Amino acid sequence: MTDRSQGNYPATEAPGPGHNRPEEGEVVWTFWQNKRTFVRALEGTYGEVYKSLYAQPRVIPTTGFAWKGGPQFWAKAVINPGSVSIAQSIECHINLLAPRAVSQKHGHMNSAVLYILSGRGADVHDRAEHPYEAGDACIIENACVHQHRNTGDEQQIALVMKAKPLFLFMHMLFQKIVDYPPDTPVPGNEDYQPPNNI
Repeated sequence: MTDRSQGNYPATEAPGPGHNRPEEGEVVWTFWQNKRTFVRALEGTYGEVYKSLYAQPRVIPTTGFAWKGGPQFWAKAVINPGSVSIAQSIECHINLLAPRAVSQKHGHMNSAVLYILSGRGADVHDRAEHPYEAGDACIIENACVHQHRNTGDEQQIALVMKAKPLFLFMHMLFQKIVDYPPDTPVPGNEDYQPPNNI
């Protein structure tokens, strides 16, 4: 048995059953199956820690991160405690929806802000629809069950910003996927692939 009293989690240990790893059946979306770093240790003397943080890059090229998902919904997890050393309290990722596509339906304790970079669509929050287009910001309130939808014929890209690491640190952990993203392409967009320059 693994000793978890001091946070000893072997790198080879697989996540246990849960909403991201069903007890039985096919594994869906490996993007949500992998163990992640939700809060990172800040260790060392104060002088070492602050010098290390000040030495970190301030520009993170998103092209260095691979798109995960498909064939309708993709994401890039860019800024979070597991991917960069400079950020500990925020998480930023990029969502991409193929034309006429939908994301997973899900809910989480933390609020989120979607800044729509391109395209148009709508979010469904607790069954209420909120349309948006490029240049709009969409706010998802705490504990809202929501889904992102592309209502246009072009791809839709959004920057998602949230204080998820802080919520998790405060043990506001509950997150649930109601429906996974579709595993089939949108008819007429079978060959769609995300761009490489984002």
